[in-house]
Amino acid sequence: MLTFRQNITLFNMKLFSITFLAFLVVCSSSCSSSFGTKVNEPFSGNSYLSNARYFKATGKGVSNNENVSTSKANLEAHKALAQMVSTSIQVVTDNYMQEVQGEHVNQAVEVFKSLTREITNTTIVDLRQTGSKKFIQDDGKYAVYVAYEIKKAAMFRFLKKIAKVDTNINPMVRTQVINMCDQEISRLEE
Repeated sequence: MLTFRQNITLFNMKLFSITFLAFLVVCSSSCSSSFGTKVNEPFSGNSYLSNARYFKATGKGVSNNENVSTSKANLEAHKALAQMVSTSIQVVTDNYMQEVQGEHVNQAVEVFKSLTREITNTTIVDLRQTGSKKFIQDDGKYAVYVAYEIKKAAMFRFLKKIAKVDTNINPMVRTQVINMCDQEISRLEE
């Protein structure tokens, strides 16, 4: 049996916890509204981010025309992939220049970068679409979401193949470009 004083204390504790809980609910709802409503778009999870084996990118396109929205989404994803490839190539060439010394290294790096720019400007190799979703919004516009990936090792194999068949490259420079590709392929496949 509880005494009167214990009952009052228990009642006050319950009242305090209910009041405190209500205060937390009010605070959390008012705090989240200042940021807006969270939007969950397709292809936005961790599985759609680049990793050690793949370059990955997503794109979104919105237009009154379904084909235009699809083109916008594809263009956005391809642009993001090309930027990732370019950044990766810069890292590879910087590492190669630090490891290898010689009179043809600078020329090999420039040829390597040039081949990469040429490939990413014309076609991105081993490009795979991993997802595509279309929606019609409330305003009648089409929203298209796409997700793409490129296997990094396949990209470097293609660069190596292009370097082997390019007759305009000095044989010593060609060898160094092929070595750069081989090193990166073996690193990626470990």
